[in-house]
Amino acid sequence: MARPRCIGIVACSAEGASLCYRTICTEGPQLYGAHAHPDVALHSLSLADYVACLDREDWPGVADLMLVSAEKLAKIGADFLICPDNTIHQALPLVLPRSPLPWLHIAEIVAEAAAARGFRKLGVVGTRWLVDGPVYTEKLAARGLSYVLPITEERDEINRIIMDELVYGMFKPEAIAYCQRVFARMKTAGCDAVVLGCTEIPLIMSDANSPLPTLDSTRLLARAALKEAARPFSP
Repeated sequence: MARPRCIGIVACSAEGASLCYRTICTEGPQLYGAHAHPDVALHSLSLADYVACLDREDWPGVADLMLVSAEKLAKIGADFLICPDNTIHQALPLVLPRSPLPWLHIAEIVAEAAAARGFRKLGVVGTRWLVDGPVYTEKLAARGLSYVLPITEERDEINRIIMDELVYGMFKPEAIAYCQRVFARMKTAGCDAVVLGCTEIPLIMSDANSPLPTLDSTRLLARAALKEAARPFSP
């Protein structure tokens, strides 16, 4: 196999980016051979910079931060970019016209996986910015998939779990139990799977403990990046 292309990771939270990077490295050998994976470059600005923009709904500001990382990664040899953070994909339309490199879109990858597995109605969980925004609703609708979002109190508590616990590497039994209750309600509402639309949620929820089959956005993105890296270079 020719040398694979370099994956550039635009990191936001440490836990989501770490899981994505680890997945690339540990699952790479399935495509590339023993101990092998593509070159990976990662750049991370402070999460606080992103949260400051999110709190004031400054999506151009989020885009500017993403572009700082994109430019740095392009300069050190990345061939394409991924962002293991669902929430800030809302700024991606503002990023793409100015980006030095192409991007994979996490929600497009998840929607493709859902359709391939025959799911029709999905629960979607993530930060309050994610579930209040268009990142998943647009991509799922484009695939003819319907969805159920958390109710207001669920959005608030899941957001608290993510921002006050998961991004700090705190994984509590109470958080798992709460997510299980939300997923069970979504199952009752007719969902046949749930999108783990926060790259930290897979650290506490999976098919092993969920009332619904899970679509792990973090690992799906990493696997898509592995396949993309194997594509031949454009002439």
